[in-house]
Amino acid sequence: MAKPKLLITRKLRDGVEARAARDYEVTLNPSDRLLTEAELIEACRKVDAVLPCHSERFSAEVIAAIGPGLKIIANHSVGTDHVDLAAAKAAGVVVTNTPDVLSDATAEIAMLCMLGAARRGAEGDAMIRAGKWDFWSPAFMVGRQVTGKRLGILGMGRVGQVVADRGRGFGMEVHYHNRRRLPAHLEKGAVFHETMESLLAVSDVLSLHCPTTPESVGIINARTLAMLPDRAILVNTARGALVDESALVAALRSGKLFAAGLDVFRTEPGGNPEIAALPNVFLLPHIGSATEETRDAMGARALDNLDAYFAGREPGDRVA
Repeated sequence: MAKPKLLITRKLRDGVEARAARDYEVTLNPSDRLLTEAELIEACRKVDAVLPCHSERFSAEVIAAIGPGLKIIANHSVGTDHVDLAAAKAAGVVVTNTPDVLSDATAEIAMLCMLGAARRGAEGDAMIRAGKWDFWSPAFMVGRQVTGKRLGILGMGRVGQVVADRGRGFGMEVHYHNRRRLPAHLEKGAVFHETMESLLAVSDVLSLHCPTTPESVGIINARTLAMLPDRAILVNTARGALVDESALVAALRSGKLFAAGLDVFRTEPGGNPEIAALPNVFLLPHIGSATEETRDAMGARALDNLDAYFAGREPGDRVA
């Protein structure tokens, strides 16, 4: 029996690619070059399945142009905002993701962004690298301590819950807003807020962990930033589209926000030059899940979904 044809759009871990090559007639991308839309369409027309990352966009137009040959999009990501799920479903294309396995790694990055922002990590690093550290006093490089502060979590899903646990380890008081209140054994004493506005009012540190939907795009904007306590800290390790970056720049320049820690941006790769020019921002290039362990687990989870589909079983992580 012929093996299903599989396209893997980006360079994955060696073990993941070896497993894929064992079980599928696989097309790899050893140069790790981002495919153009035309190249993606052409490549997907030749295969039964594609294993993409969030860098490949499957709009309704792309899905229509690919045609009926493609059977499944097995994402190497937990987010699916790069895929038009309604269009995929209408075309009979199954879509899966890789939940659970990246929660710890992403939560670690959220804590790194929080601490880097609060303790002025970017400024200190830049100063030493430039050879400009020539002074010290008790007033030098004074940041904000997170211990005892109120940690607001917008989106208390898998990652949000791990961030809450890590925050408790720093002696933070956890508050959250979610579409639904968590049961007590998951809430673990965190304070539930029925509205986002109520959460914002008490968030000394606000960490974003909600998905990108039409309703959540730009949810952090001039109006909502004004609701935060003065000199709050914003952390975003979810998706750049959640934040109105012009409003964020204004809040950072005015001192409304003490600092921000960001792993995601509206334009990726590249980021935002206006944000990058500010001293009170700790920046990372979307590496929330970039650990050896998590990348291995994400690849394995995506292949598990493919294996289930081609064995005639329902994929465990089907989202469309």
